[in-house]
Amino acid sequence: MSSEKKKSTRRDFLKTGALGIAAGAFLPSALGAASGEEPRKSDEKKERTHVHRTLGRTGIKLPILSFGAGGTSDPSLVRAVLDAGITHLDTARGYARGNNELMLGTVIKGRPRDSYVIGTKSANMSIDNRTGIYKSTTTGETFLRDLDESLKALGLEYVDIFYVHGAVRGESIEMDAVLKAFEQAKQSGKARWIGISTHRNEPEVIRAAIKTKIWDVVLTSYNFRQPHLAEVEKSIAEAVAAGIGIVAMKTQAGVFWDAAQKQQINMKASLKWSLRNENVATAIPGITTLEQLEHDLAVVEELALTADEKKDLKLGAAAGLPGLYCAQCGACVEQCRAKLDIPTVMRSYMYAYGYRKPAQARETLAEANIRRVPCAKCPSCTVSCTLGFPVRERAVDIARITSVPEEFLA
Repeated sequence: MSSEKKKSTRRDFLKTGALGIAAGAFLPSALGAASGEEPRKSDEKKERTHVHRTLGRTGIKLPILSFGAGGTSDPSLVRAVLDAGITHLDTARGYARGNNELMLGTVIKGRPRDSYVIGTKSANMSIDNRTGIYKSTTTGETFLRDLDESLKALGLEYVDIFYVHGAVRGESIEMDAVLKAFEQAKQSGKARWIGISTHRNEPEVIRAAIKTKIWDVVLTSYNFRQPHLAEVEKSIAEAVAAGIGIVAMKTQAGVFWDAAQKQQINMKASLKWSLRNENVATAIPGITTLEQLEHDLAVVEELALTADEKKDLKLGAAAGLPGLYCAQCGACVEQCRAKLDIPTVMRSYMYAYGYRKPAQARETLAEANIRRVPCAKCPSCTVSCTLGFPVRERAVDIARITSVPEEFLA
């Protein structure tokens, strides 16, 4: 292939739809079932050999590709995921206000319990998102009630992994009420293993998980765009050495380099980049279409990054684009006169513009109890983002497109 043709191919790839889906093939068996047509002989489902890794001391062997179910309400897609050999499904009590768990429950009903692994998370309404610390009124019953509601929605007697949702500070997962509740969940048999999820201050939270010695799994943000990547990778390695299993999320790094969605991150390369670290047992990229599923399945068959893919991961920096992925460093909060939870607002912006999911953006704001976005009426913005985000512009925009009630904008 000529060098000019290679360049053209790469440009074409970067122009494809949301989440970098440029695969040339669908999952024919799933499409045929959806349309009622008999699959043609040439369209029979491709047999794949999945690469498996062990999830720390849990001993669970998982395909390195798992399924972040929070982005879909389509049970037929979940069936296609399971039929493709992906066994680990990740959800949360708060996704779609509990409806995501209900949807998954309809899919797994009747399937052998040992044929899939379910991870879910607490609703996380007790954290003060500005400080990252649980409120003084937090009790263990909060988490145990969430677990019972999750089990009811899923139609299960136990989940494989029950997580503290969105831990921001190490001291939150060291809190007595939290530790006792999760130990009780495990001892009762309602959760086989317990873990924490984190997408802010990840090294601090991961090291707190190691220190307490009760956590089995950490679900953490991990991608090539994290400005504190060296510390993230170091803490992940420390956790693995301590027997903790690592699940990676936010691997697609915001999907686009720009909010106009004209310059897309190479999704194939970004997923490969995260999975090339063998300390990561599995990753849960959001999969919302059959095309995306086929694309991601193809990615994990060859994890080595090509020279062109390595170049593609540097395209945003070369063009001076800040991207949509917020590292959640929190440095902006103290700069803000209103002490707005800017990291969560920026994460919502990423969901709306990168993932094209305004509903998920709304849910993220609601989960964080963000009821007021004052930026439109602030005379000037005092925040300087470490990644160069136009914070005020994005905050005002996310309030508009997520239909935040007018009184919240006051």
